[in-house]
Amino acid sequence: MTFADFGLAEPILRAVTEIGYREPTPIQAKAIPVVMEGRDVMGAAQTGTGKTAGFALPIIHSLMPLANASASPARHPVRALILAPTRELADQISVNFAAYAKYTPLRSTVVFGGVDMNPQTQALRRGVEILIATPGRLLDHVGQRTLNLSQVQILVLDEADRMLDMGFLPDIQRIINLLATQRQNLMFSATFSEEIRRLAKSFLHDPQLIEVARRYALADNVDQRVFRVATDEMKRAAVGHLVRERALDQVIVFTNTKLGASRLARQLQRDGLNADAIHGDKSQQDRLQTLDGFKEGRVKVLVATDVAARGLDIVELPAVINFDLPHSPEDYVHRIGRTGRAGASGQALSLMTERDARSLADIEKLTKNKLPVEDLVLAAPATADGARPRDRQTTGHRPADRPGDRGADRGADRGFDRDDRREPRSGGRGVRGPRAQKAPVDPLFLEPYQPADDPPPVPTADDPGIGPSLARGQQRPRKVAVLLGGKPPGAA
Repeated sequence: MTFADFGLAEPILRAVTEIGYREPTPIQAKAIPVVMEGRDVMGAAQTGTGKTAGFALPIIHSLMPLANASASPARHPVRALILAPTRELADQISVNFAAYAKYTPLRSTVVFGGVDMNPQTQALRRGVEILIATPGRLLDHVGQRTLNLSQVQILVLDEADRMLDMGFLPDIQRIINLLATQRQNLMFSATFSEEIRRLAKSFLHDPQLIEVARRYALADNVDQRVFRVATDEMKRAAVGHLVRERALDQVIVFTNTKLGASRLARQLQRDGLNADAIHGDKSQQDRLQTLDGFKEGRVKVLVATDVAARGLDIVELPAVINFDLPHSPEDYVHRIGRTGRAGASGQALSLMTERDARSLADIEKLTKNKLPVEDLVLAAPATADGARPRDRQTTGHRPADRPGDRGADRGADRGFDRDDRREPRSGGRGVRGPRAQKAPVDPLFLEPYQPADDPPPVPTADDPGIGPSLARGQQRPRKVAVLLGGKPPGAA
C-alpha cells in the first residue's frame, strides 16, 4: 500500500513524497481511511509510529474543498483544532502540518504559553484554517476575543492521557463547550487509561477504535537494558560512562525533577560533555533554543523532564537514558518512544538502585515485558603511580574534576581549600589570600615546671611601706567618689 491508494489530493501526495514517505505505517494505514470518511476515531499506537500523519493528512484532504487564496481573514476561519498537552508537542505538530500542507492554500499556526501573545494574535487575525494549541493559551486568546471557534468542524485531542495527568480536563471541557455540536472528533494517543475512555464517551459519537498493537506495547526495534548501580551518586558518572562507551552522538536523559535535570546537566558539562537541560522552569525561548541546538547537533546530551517525553521527534535518535525510573510506568513507554522511531533501531538504557525495584516491577507489569538487569561497576580513575584515589563513587564525596573548579569538592563548596585547611580567602571573591605566618615558639614554654631554689620572701607588717592589711595579701583600698558612696575630703 502507498499513500496514493488513500485517494489523497495531489498537493498532499506531492508534499508527502518530498518529505520521503513511501509506505504508510500500520496506524496510518488503518486511521487515514476512517478519518476521511468523517467518523470519530480513538487511535492507539506505539509512540513514534506516525500518529500525527494519521490524522493530519486526512484533515488537510477534508479541508481542501474549502481552501482559497483570498486575503480576507473572514475567508479563513478556524475549521480544525488540534489540542496538545505540551508546548513541544504542539510545536512539533505545527511543523508537520506546515510540511504536509505546503502546496495547498490552507493556513495553519500554533499558539502556546511561555511566549509573547502579540505575534500569535496577529497570525490569528490574519485567519487560519488549522490551529494547533495548548489548552491554557487557547483560552487566553478566547478571553481576549482574538479567536472564534464557532466554525470548527474537526477536533483532535492528541496525547489525551497526558492532558488528564496535567489537569487539563476542566479546560478541555470549556473548549468543547465553545465548539459547534456537529463536528468530527479524533483522539490519538500511545496509551488509553480507563479515565481517558470515560472522557471519550462524553464527547465522541460512536467512535471507531483503532489499535495496531496491544496496549502499552514496546517497540521491538528498541534494545532495552537496565543497569544497577550501588548509589544515587554513581548515576551521574554512569551517564557519562554509557555515553562514551556506546559512542552516543545524541541522547536524551530523562529525570523526574527539574532540579535534578539542571544539576545533572552541569555535572555532565564539568565531565566534558556538551550537555544542556530542558524543563518547565526554563522560559519557552530557552527551551526552543535548547531543542534547536539538540536537533542540529550542537548539544549532544539533552537532559529533560517528562515535559519532553511527548512531542520530541528527532530523526533517528540513537538512544534515551532513564536517569530516574519514572513514577508512572506509562511515562516509561513515552520516554523510550523517542528512539526507534519510524522503524529505526534504538537503545533505551535505564539506571536503578535497590530502592527502584518497585518502579521496575510496575513497568514490567504494565508492558508485560521482563527487562534484563545487569550490574554496572564503575572503577575509579587510576593516577600516575597506579593508585586509585577515593572519589565520589566510592566515598560519597564529590571528586575534584579539574584543578581550580569552584565547588569541586565539599571543602571548596564551603570556601576552603581542598585539603580542608581553614584559610580564609581574601581580596576578591574566589581569590586566595596569603598564608598566615607561624608565630615563633619560646623553648622555655615547652620545658616542664621546675620549682625555684630560693623562693622570694613573704612580705610582713614590719617591712617599710607595708601595712598589716597588705601583709596579709590584701590590696590597697581604692578611693571611691562621693556620688558612689565615698567620703568627702576631710571627713572622719
